[in-house]
Amino acid sequence: MIPLDYHMHTNFSEDADDTPEAMCSRAIQLGVPEIGFSEHWDVGPYEKNPRYFKPEAWYAELQRLRGLSAGQLIIRAGIEIAEPHLYPQETAEVLGRAPFDYAIGSVHFDGPNFMFNGEYFHTHTADEVYSSYFAEMDRMVRVAEIDIVAHFDIPARAGKPIFGYEPARYEEKIRSALKTIIERGLALDINVSGLRKPAQIIMPDPLILKWYAEMGGQRVTLGSDAHRIAEVSLHLEQAIAAVQAVGLTHIMQFEQRRPRFIAL
Repeated sequence: MIPLDYHMHTNFSEDADDTPEAMCSRAIQLGVPEIGFSEHWDVGPYEKNPRYFKPEAWYAELQRLRGLSAGQLIIRAGIEIAEPHLYPQETAEVLGRAPFDYAIGSVHFDGPNFMFNGEYFHTHTADEVYSSYFAEMDRMVRVAEIDIVAHFDIPARAGKPIFGYEPARYEEKIRSALKTIIERGLALDINVSGLRKPAQIIMPDPLILKWYAEMGGQRVTLGSDAHRIAEVSLHLEQAIAAVQAVGLTHIMQFEQRRPRFIAL
């Protein structure tokens, strides 16, 4: 059984289509007992629709759905904040606008370079892309006011089909970020959205997840990164298998930004 899915987007995010109610119905249909909506909060200068997310209206809808789904589904209130370390004031402000259960931090932009823009990957080398990205990831996890680190090696989703991906080439930067994640008690989002793409990857890469476990890391969450109902909890069995393959036996559950371990 899939115990939870903590990385999901609805039409309260600018890049998703389906309603929270439709996503909840799908989770109940699949027998997933707990989900978390983590809408995008984007404020950077290169964003297409900055500040699109309206937490107050969204949280009111979640409260309504919690009433409708009582006894069938646990609904957590999450948020995915892009580059929270670069926008600490905006991050603090949005986190005060609703009683969130967890905050996910992500690096979608490295400077002006968008991690989903094919042109960027076609005009730069693998080393330029990955080295710069992991340095930015390292900076984010040191200071960002977050609970979970999203899709740790997201450039590989677009980059692997173009110029490959060898995490071992960037081991020093990766281990530096993992060390901070462990020291701060952050959780890693085991994100399966790459299995819906040509790259066919789970993020983080199994080698990175192995390093994390060997370094003493224990905190992971599961995320489909669904942007529509057909993607709810899709491929999360493979995320669980990846977690178990490195010897981890628990995942993290969050409530009011307090984590606790639950057994797989």
